[in-house]
Amino acid sequence: MKVISAALETSAAGAEGFPREDLPEVAFLGRSNVGKSSLLNKLAARRGLARTSASPGKTRLLHFFRLVVRDDDAPDASRDRTLLFVDLPGYGYAQVSHAEREQWKTLIERYLAARPPLRVAVLLQDVRRDPADDETLLLAWLEERGVPSLVAITKTDKLPPMQRAKRLREIERAFALPAGRVVATSAEKGLGIGELWTAIAARL
Repeated sequence: MKVISAALETSAAGAEGFPREDLPEVAFLGRSNVGKSSLLNKLAARRGLARTSASPGKTRLLHFFRLVVRDDDAPDASRDRTLLFVDLPGYGYAQVSHAEREQWKTLIERYLAARPPLRVAVLLQDVRRDPADDETLLLAWLEERGVPSLVAITKTDKLPPMQRAKRLREIERAFALPAGRVVATSAEKGLGIGELWTAIAARL
């Protein structure tokens, strides 16, 4: 997939600020500091599109990014597509108050459960962590509401090849998802970006 253009559309603290257009949306969610912004930037082929930070909890709003994309085999712009990437606040051990974490949780659930343009939710999982209840319950919650989901395993470059392959098998077994719904990635090295785009495009 070739990205023709990418830019911030809007940032919202609630449903009143969500875009009104019925463009297909791809939501990115995961534990704080899992690498959401880095992966989103790599997919969008724009280094500074989503802000990255070493401090968990940096994303405190829903950020909508407008992308114009073209299939690799498309001859010209006649088949270009416009979609929105949605960077959701991270959950887990963010350095914020309990009340603020609960506010984020409510915002995320309201978006995921009642957003007609949402086509797929991409859950990010650090290759060095075992999936916890936060992840498995979230996937079940999405399944119950009919929201298609993918798992992007992040930061795979942090492990040597043999250890990486073992961890990928363990995580895939833990999620127990069909083939094609778990994609190993590295925003740093560009690993798995094409495969993840293919999985996303199939659900738009």
